[in-house]
Amino acid sequence: MGDTDDLDKEDTIKFIKEADEKIDKFASILEKFGLDIITKMGQTNLKINVLTDKIDELSKATLDIKSLTPQLTNVIENQKILEEELELIRSLIQRSDISFHSKEANRETVERDTSATDKKEAIIEQFNTLVSYIAENDDPQPVVESLRNIKEDIFVFTGGHRILYEIGHFASKLNSFETLADDVKNELKEKITFWINKLSVKG
Repeated sequence: MGDTDDLDKEDTIKFIKEADEKIDKFASILEKFGLDIITKMGQTNLKINVLTDKIDELSKATLDIKSLTPQLTNVIENQKILEEELELIRSLIQRSDISFHSKEANRETVERDTSATDKKEAIIEQFNTLVSYIAENDDPQPVVESLRNIKEDIFVFTGGHRILYEIGHFASKLNSFETLADDVKNELKEKITFWINKLSVKG
């Protein structure tokens, strides 16, 4: 009977020790778990605070943007006005440029016409001088030289004309003469009248 009681006491003591150890382990686990929860809650609170601060900053920025809306509207309106004014200036410049080029073109045309008229008159004057010369002179060489000069001037003036061949041919014909007979003079006068009438104006 006494041995049985001793065994029961030992079992009880052993059970109590094991229970204490398990309780200690469980308490340790709970403590660690609690610390983890507290730590995570602290981190979560920190993140929440950071997000809250960012939300506050965003709200302030939104308010600032809203306060700038009237100014932005004015800027946009002023930009539209400026664009319209620039378009008007561009249009005026284009019109002015067109008008300027038109005046320049007209002036160049007038200058070309004047120059062409002057050249034609100079050639006609050479023909008339030649007619006056043969009326009083019989030497064909000055006539040949004059016809060749007139031919060159007409070529420069017209860029090419069918009377150039006739003038050159007649000059070669006269070059073979020692003197100018009356019939040759009369033929040359008729040719000169014909050449003057056929001379075209470049301009």
